Amino acid sequence: MRQRRLGGGDIVVSEFGLGTQRWGSADFNAPDEAMCHKFMDYAVLEKGVSMVDTAEQYPIPSDRGKPEGDTERIIGSWMKKDKSRREKLVIATKITGSSNVTKKNIRKDLEGSLTRLGTDYVDVYTLHWPARYTPQSNWGQSLMYHVEQEQAPWYKNAASFEEIAEAMGEMIAEGKLRGWGMCNDNAYGLTASCYAARAVGAPPPCVLQNDFSMINRRVEENGVTEASSPVHENVGFMAYNVLAGGVLTGKYLDVAAAVDNPQDPELAEKLLRDPRGRMDDYSWGKTLYRYRSGPAEVATRQYAALAEEAGMSLTEMSLRWCRQRAGVTTTLLGHTSMAQLEETLKYFDASVPKLPQDLMWAIDRVHMQNRLPIFSSDRVGADWEGSGEIGERIP
Repeated sequence: MRQRRLGGGDIVVSEFGLGTQRWGSADFNAPDEAMCHKFMDYAVLEKGVSMVDTAEQYPIPSDRGKPEGDTERIIGSWMKKDKSRREKLVIATKITGSSNVTKKNIRKDLEGSLTRLGTDYVDVYTLHWPARYTPQSNWGQSLMYHVEQEQAPWYKNAASFEEIAEAMGEMIAEGKLRGWGMCNDNAYGLTASCYAARAVGAPPPCVLQNDFSMINRRVEENGVTEASSPVHENVGFMAYNVLAGGVLTGKYLDVAAAVDNPQDPELAEKLLRDPRGRMDDYSWGKTLYRYRSGPAEVATRQYAALAEEAGMSLTEMSLRWCRQRAGVTTTLLGHTSMAQLEETLKYFDASVPKLPQDLMWAIDRVHMQNRLPIFSSDRVGADWEGSGEIGERIP
């Protein structure tokens, strides 16, 4: 497993990282604690994976019996079996975003994560989403920035970039974390955070984590990859949702997701009873519609044809493509079975070559025809009640 430096600091991570959002969750096919430990045994002890990404809010979804924070506890219980395991890991965890982010809460929530993990430091601490108002376009509901939202009650007193950087700097000075960063943010958030850190004398952020895949390449075009480049701010990039919620495995192409099958209620009911993945779960299916929009399906079919022509699965092409993007430091992915994890790690073995340049160009040609498929739809006017799919409510 190749290792890469995360930005300009001294943190080195494996180019594949374990995603843990649903570890121990109340979800229909989530891995339980025993399976999560098997994942770590195989990935960390056998295959050299060092990166594990989690959050205080995980697992998602949670319930009374499987509360938020339990994923950190599961990771901690694995490390507790052998004290030498801690040094094999680079642990990234997150503070819940928005108004929760204050200097006081950064300290309090980090202490909570340390307790659940059973360690005295984390390697990387990030904001799960920004403290400030910013269009949360990773979900697709914001078409543009609305300046009046800056004065909304829940954003009006948001922590400043300087307050956040100062708090992170103090935690680093105390040895409770090694580096910090942001998730679900943009080029402005990245550069402003770096500037604020320099202004208050704190170490600059070392990472930004965003949604990235062959059907969501926004970060390469919206300034994030440029801003994070070693030439500029030198911030590492963690890619998540690289298989677009399972869509880029191709398994939803022949039979649409349950929530998209109103014309065939019998099939929809069968899929709900025996789901192939999150897209067949009604709640996830609505939430993650963006990956199944009409334009996203068109692009996925084109990519599937390229993969078949190249003699590989769409899953393999999607993961190997992400692995070799210049702006990506590490690729995060969650799994529900050992077979899935074993397949993924085959494509991140150091012996696996880069995809041929002709194939990379062919992928680019598909992208140029359909540049932002996950935020395009034939049915617009979305809201949180499911009356639409993508975009703000439009009369």
